[in-house]
Amino acid sequence: MQLMASQLGGAVSRASHREYGKTELNVLERDRLISCLEPAEQCWMSHGDLVESPPAGFKITAFTNKAPVAAMSHPDKNLYAVQFHPEVVHTPKGQDIFKNFLYDICGCHGLWTMASFLEQAVAEVRERAGDKKVLCGLSGGVDSSVAAVLVHRAVGDRLTCVFVDHGLLRKGEAEQVLKIFRDKFKINLIGVDVRERFLARLSGVTDPELKRKIIGEEFIRVFEEEADKLGRVDYLVQGTLYPDVVESGTATAAVIKSHHNVGGLPEDMRLELIEPLCWLFKDEVRALGEDMGLPEDVVWRQPFPGPGLAVRILGEVTAEKVAVLQEADAILEEEIKKAGLYREIWQSFAVLPDMRSVGVMGDERTYAYTVALRAVHSQDAMTADWVRLPYGVLEAVSSRIVSEIKEINRVVYDITSKPPSTIEWE
Repeated sequence: MQLMASQLGGAVSRASHREYGKTELNVLERDRLISCLEPAEQCWMSHGDLVESPPAGFKITAFTNKAPVAAMSHPDKNLYAVQFHPEVVHTPKGQDIFKNFLYDICGCHGLWTMASFLEQAVAEVRERAGDKKVLCGLSGGVDSSVAAVLVHRAVGDRLTCVFVDHGLLRKGEAEQVLKIFRDKFKINLIGVDVRERFLARLSGVTDPELKRKIIGEEFIRVFEEEADKLGRVDYLVQGTLYPDVVESGTATAAVIKSHHNVGGLPEDMRLELIEPLCWLFKDEVRALGEDMGLPEDVVWRQPFPGPGLAVRILGEVTAEKVAVLQEADAILEEEIKKAGLYREIWQSFAVLPDMRSVGVMGDERTYAYTVALRAVHSQDAMTADWVRLPYGVLEAVSSRIVSEIKEINRVVYDITSKPPSTIEWE
């Protein structure tokens, strides 16, 4: 909207108060784009600039307390614009707005289905890979699992999956992943234990971007080494999703954080990438996984970052910190599952900040780690709202953590949405 206003003669300026998160939208006129809206609706904002006045011929159709122009249109020229984000779940009628634009205003027809995407994706992978060998980095999460099964449909036994245990996984995760994919999917799978190697590379590193780059580079090096053992391998499969591409930036878009699936790749990488999911969001990947018959516990597993606990440990990553965080994270997951909330939450996890605080346990003074808990609602990871966990659940988690993990004496809960924060702390 700001670009349209600026190029057509409107006024755009820096806002005195930035607008982030849930916002009440006041509708002045229901044109063809926003005919589905009531006079007052919830929307999701994320902007630091605003349109002060629209170009000549445009009508202001909606506003908020901080944005005098939240929607505008010039029906005679078929020009429509909004300041808020209709693409995210936190704008409840956003999909209706898109339908109005695509079907009513543009005259499009909805022909895309998950089945048609799967058919096209398998055909594209088969054509690109030809008769060559393909390697897939398998984490056990939904993204890499769906990518692996999709590519396996295309190339069959020419796919070999590699599971890298870099020592930064959730408690018991390595053993679980190896068992599931060897027993259930019958896919060629190699398990590689490189825990000491990754921790050595991360020793002394505190910058989050550098941690991501190091992990991305080491992943590729491990894959190349395994590829050499298999003979000639030309392609590497990754479960990169569209939000990964967006947040890693382009020539004209800012980098929010590099993803080890995108920005952390070394320039001299020998393997060509196959990224069959790079145009999908997480909810679409889950739907695709269900269509392909993946087990529920794989499809609905909560997202986990490729760099693992390295981006949930602020500051230097050490074996001690990893062990502490694994235990805290396991307790949080157990209590959320016990409360029947796991499927309702997009992501829940523990973070270990680089700080200690004073406490008292029994008659003794303690000086131990603080752990932060984070739980968010989302559908696509582009935006997220913090979960109002019941006090009873928070109390149970906190009590267990400080009682069972001697290295922790304080538990805090993160109540920040995305934006302005990202879901992960680093």
